[in-house]
Order: sequence, then C-alpha cells, then structure tokens
Amino acid sequence: MTDETLVSDFVVERLRAWGVARVFGYSGDGINPFMGALRRAAGDPEFVQARHEENAALMAVGHAKYTGGVGVVTSTQGPGAVHLLNGLYDAKLDHVPVVAIVGQQQTTVLGSEYQQEIDLALMFADVARDFCQTVMSPEQVPVVLDRAFRTARDRRSPCVVVLPHDVQKATLPEEPPHEHGVTVSAPTWSDSHLLPTDADLDAAAEVLDAGERVAVLVGQGARDAGDEVRAIAEKLGAGVTTSLLGKPWWDETLPLSCGVMGHLGTTASGWLMGHCDTLLIIGSDDPWTEFYPPPGAARAVQIDIDGRNLGHRYPITAGVHGDARQALRALLPRVREREQDAPWRHEVEEQVTRWRAVRDRRAARRTDPLNPETVVHALSSRLPGDALVSVDVGSITYWYARHLILPPGVPAHLSSTLASMGSGLPYGLAAKLADPSRPVVALVGDGAMQMNGINELVTVSRLWPQWADSRFVVLVLANGDLSEVTWEQRETEAEPRYEASQALPAFPYAGYADLLGLHGIRVTVADEVDAAWERALSADRPTVIEAVVDRDAPLLPPFPGGEEKLDSFRRGLEQEGPDGERALGLLEQQAGDES
Repeated sequence: MTDETLVSDFVVERLRAWGVARVFGYSGDGINPFMGALRRAAGDPEFVQARHEENAALMAVGHAKYTGGVGVVTSTQGPGAVHLLNGLYDAKLDHVPVVAIVGQQQTTVLGSEYQQEIDLALMFADVARDFCQTVMSPEQVPVVLDRAFRTARDRRSPCVVVLPHDVQKATLPEEPPHEHGVTVSAPTWSDSHLLPTDADLDAAAEVLDAGERVAVLVGQGARDAGDEVRAIAEKLGAGVTTSLLGKPWWDETLPLSCGVMGHLGTTASGWLMGHCDTLLIIGSDDPWTEFYPPPGAARAVQIDIDGRNLGHRYPITAGVHGDARQALRALLPRVREREQDAPWRHEVEEQVTRWRAVRDRRAARRTDPLNPETVVHALSSRLPGDALVSVDVGSITYWYARHLILPPGVPAHLSSTLASMGSGLPYGLAAKLADPSRPVVALVGDGAMQMNGINELVTVSRLWPQWADSRFVVLVLANGDLSEVTWEQRETEAEPRYEASQALPAFPYAGYADLLGLHGIRVTVADEVDAAWERALSADRPTVIEAVVDRDAPLLPPFPGGEEKLDSFRRGLEQEGPDGERALGLLEQQAGDES
C-alpha cells in the first residue's frame, strides 16, 4: 500500500488475504468504486459476471459447497441488493459460508428516500442474522470485513457488508491510529475440531450396543468422515440411508446402502426407518420427520457439530456434540461388533437388493413420451470419475436421488432446504470455475431452465473457451410441465392439475445451445439415450441434452409414507377425467412396485 489507499482497493487486498479467488456479481453505480478496484486488480481476484444478481448469489453458494471455502458475491444497492436475497437464503438454510459486499447510496443522502435507497440493514436482518453491518467510515472497513469472513466461516452462514458509495471512494491510512474508538483487526481464522465428552460417547455406545436392528442416517455433516462412517456402520451391521445433502458423502454401491431417505427417497430407506430399533444420526438435520421411525419406536443417538440440532428432528436418547470424524473415531472402539450373519444384516441386504431391482425395472420401462427415469439412470454407468455434478429443484431431484450412483469422490450439490428452482446452472458454473479441468454435469428440469438456466447458458458460452476441459453437460428434462408441483397438488391437496399454472411454453433447448455456439442434442426415445450421453461426455464444447420426457411419470414417496398418500393422489387424478387416466395407471403401477 501507499501512505493512503482507497477503501475500494483495500477491500480487494483484504479479499486476497482471505484467499478469495473470485467474486460473483453484477455491476451498478452503487458498487462502481469496488468494480474499479477489481479492474485494477487484473483478475486477482477474478470477477465473474452473472446474468442476474440472484444467479450470482447462487454461484457464490455453489462455490462454497464445492470448495469448502467462502463464496463472495457483490451487487449494487436497491434492486441489485434485493435480487441477492434468494441466494443468501440458500446459504443460510444449507449452512454454507457466503459474504455479500453490497453497494449503497452516499451516507449524506441516507434517510432521504433517495433513488434506489433501501434500508439494507433492515432488509438483510433475517438472512444475515449472524452478521450484517453498514460501514460508515474508512477506519471501520478492516474490522467489518474480517468479522464478516470469520463469522461466515465459524457460523457457516451468509454475512453482509454494506459499503456506501462515498466510503468506497474514501482513503484509508496505511497504519490505523492507535487510539480510543479505533479497532484493529487481522484477516485470520482458525478451524477447529470439536471433541465430544467421554460421558456423551459412553452414553451413545450404551444405546447402540443395546440395539439389534441399527440404522444410520448420514447427512452433510459427514462430508469429511466417510471412512469413519463406513467403519462404524460395518461394525454395527447397520443399514445406511442418507439425507439428500448426505448422498454424495456415502458409497451407495455397498450392500447395506439403502439410498436416500425421505419424500423423494427409496423403498429400502422407507423399510429401514420403519423396522429399525436403533437410529444413529450423523451430521443430519433432515426435515422429513414423517419418514423417521415413529417416535418411541427406536432409540436414537445423534452426532452433530451444532448443538442446536441435537434432538431437533427426533427424540434422541443420547446426543454427541462434536465433529463427526472425531466423534466416530472415539465411538468406534466403544461399540460391540455384530456378527456377519446376523439376521438384521440379511434383512437389510434383501431390501437393498429388492429396491435395486425396482429401480432398474422402472428405468427400463418404455413410455411415450420418454421415461425420465431411463435418462438419469443411464448416466450412472457413464459419469466420469472426476466429474462435478449440480442438480436443480423439481422432478429431476427425485430421479437424481433414486437413480444416479455417484462414483467415490464425485460431489453433487443442490439447493436442498430452500429448494430454489433455477440453481442448477449457477451451481454448475461455480463448480466449473473452481476446477476447470474437471467435467461438469448439470441436471435440470425445463421449469428451472426457463427460470434461470437459459440466461446462464449465455455465461457458459462466454466462458467455456477458457476452460482446460470443455465438457459442461446440461441435461434438460423437457416435459412441458411443472411436474413436481403438479404431483404435489394431487398429493397434498387432492386437487387436479391446473393447466394455466402448470403448463410451460415450448422452447428449443438444444437448438438454443446451437445458436450460442454450443452443442445441442434432442432425445425423444429410449434408444437414443445412451448415445446422447456418450456424445455429450466426449464433446469438444459444452452440450445441452434436451430429453423430451413424460410429464405423467409419478412422483410417489416411498412406502409406508407413500401408501398413506395414495388416496389423495387418486382423488386428484380422478378429477382430471380422461386426461388423468394415463397418469393414474402409471401411479398404480408404481404403487405395485412399492408394495
């Protein structure tokens, strides 16, 4: 630094000190001094222009999820700041660290109803509850930035720094004055591993040892504890199910792997939760409480680094507050080993085998239009071992949860708790930018594609020539319908499909990719699916696979929970008259698979 430095340039230097490689965002007058500093920084950090601030915020969330670091997003005040909210709430609900640097009008006009003036501190108060601060003087900048990054890392949450335009243009002395009213700060943070107490571990071991039919629920808190989870599951002879966020951190090829739990989960997971007498929850706060064992049916142990989660979703018998890896390493020698030929192990294996047969049978069914399960199922055997996967929200999430087997080390991320449509392409771009040498596969529905994905394909077309590996495959399941909501209307409301609400306009996804200089493939029948994946995954440029699929493919929850929903589904479909007869027939066929 010189004797005095512009605040905007200092912010860039501080981002470097925090290890920030890129900033996602969109420019505007309120953040222009910061944009000038990024220009002067010559790509360190890199600025990534999204097509919309919401997408930029989702990219920052995706960056945090794929890298384990802090995602950074920037926008101007007013509408730009408002657009950030959806992505910041995604970070809040999925517990990932994001820092938003937001412009604001000059301090001299605040409170005057100036153009684009919004009370940003009030607007961000909920989403950035852990830290939201407006910088009112240059001397305040270092401590506010550092505290935002430390809080984001420590609380795994979004934090907001509001920088008024005149503060960005002000100067900051090289050395802060050593006087009352000035806080000195440093850009440092140290990670830690929270160790559980011996008393909690002993109590957990006592519960687990008393059980004969043990189930393990794996969440995203087991991200760094894969070996430890496998070791304790094998020692307990436990069936293993995962939350949606836990799916990438568990090997679903193992014989006791029951797949994803919950509304979009598997028959094996439904059976496991309905028949276990003991439940070990590792790093999961999954909200699908109706798919847990009935309260009182199983004694439960929960391991979580966040003490607020202990007993939050299920009435546990023993809680272990600590890092999952450290807790499992300490717990493993305390529990007794089950016999390899124990009846429970055989029962679980039988249910896993049964589910896999159901899954394969469903994927093999020929329908007209094309069966969407066929398309996603075919990816499992072709997904590169170094791929990065992003998943959008909608019916595509069901097929991902049930059909896609991720190779070890292949991460997959989605907006889980907020379940925000349109996140698949922003997440995929964040993944690709984090490691351009790895192929990316983004799984998207046509509703989400029309919401955000079409716009961000423009970003893909702009950036892809810079990538070491040009493979960026976008699967669009095009059924012309917001099908997840359609099935929800039938399931939860016993209502028929509402055409004005659910129908989507036709759009040539593959043709649009061609117009952008990308590669487009349109698939309409099952015989074209395998070749489409092979062409896309070997192409010399990003590819959009437009799979024209059946909107009537049922989204039936696994039994026993799904069985309770059948009457509601039937009432909704019966009100659709002849238009609902085909979907009703497919539903009855799937219910037969479940039972």
